[in-house]
Amino acid sequence: MAELEDSFLAEIDELSDYEEAGLEENAGNYEVAMDMSDFETLKSDDDLDTVSKLQKTQRYADIIHKVEDALSKDSYLTMSEDDPLYKLIVDCNQLSVDIENEIVTVHGFIRFKYRLRFPELESLVHHAIEYASVVKQIGDEKDLTLVPLKGLSASTIISFLLTASTTKGKPLPDNVLQKTLEACDRATELDSALKKILGFFETKMGCIAPNLSAVVGSSVAAKLMATAGGLSGLAKMPSCNVQVLGQKRKNLSTGTAQSRVGYLEQIEIFQSTPPGLRKQAIKLLAGKSTLAARVDACRGDPLGTNGKAPREEIQNKIDKLQE
Repeated sequence: MAELEDSFLAEIDELSDYEEAGLEENAGNYEVAMDMSDFETLKSDDDLDTVSKLQKTQRYADIIHKVEDALSKDSYLTMSEDDPLYKLIVDCNQLSVDIENEIVTVHGFIRFKYRLRFPELESLVHHAIEYASVVKQIGDEKDLTLVPLKGLSASTIISFLLTASTTKGKPLPDNVLQKTLEACDRATELDSALKKILGFFETKMGCIAPNLSAVVGSSVAAKLMATAGGLSGLAKMPSCNVQVLGQKRKNLSTGTAQSRVGYLEQIEIFQSTPPGLRKQAIKLLAGKSTLAARVDACRGDPLGTNGKAPREEIQNKIDKLQE
């Protein structure tokens, strides 16, 4: 196993300049969620179901029901790709991506409707769920400075109070306010469903890919597997390809320059690494992830002990690079 690991790490270190340039070029080609310009065609009487339909689908209801049922049962020690629970994990991964996109869509709907009341709010509260929570707390309050805000940092609350005292916003019509508050409730419900799925990943992924989960975390492990076509597909994938999993092309219709990070870039180790060292960090994470997936694919370590050491090695090497 040590020789195999060394060979893979050597493969990573010997990536050509062409591959590295390709990675950097692809980094800006992600698909983005619905832009605010897409909401400009909405009329004042349009309701949320016009742009948000995920919760109404049978697929959404079936998967959430299966997740709730699976969470009520004990985990297996090991699990193969033929197990129904394995398929559910793959289905949940795609649904989690759809839910994330749906939350962004609902957030855009709320912002579009609420701009008349408090146009400065979206520059103060950027997180979609926090924004929905603040709008829900404000409701039809005429004096925004009297709203007892919860869930925000002290600095954000101070900025809110200062801005609210000078806002040029106007009261919303009752029908628009009602639709906006309904959208806030939907955003909260979607966030709750997403957390339920992530909790499902946390408890079940260790049965399928214990070593991979130890390296990158349960949620990212599930996303990598689903995108690669399963654990066996991920195990056969070159580490340089693992680096770009999760990246999506930008939406050419919007012309926006925003981007969506790949799955490995969502890991805490990568996020805490200084920008100048992130290229090395992503190579290390991809290499260790590939090794861990190959160990899991052959059921070489069902307890996941081989996945804990590589994560520590990555962190230690990044620390030395910083020194």
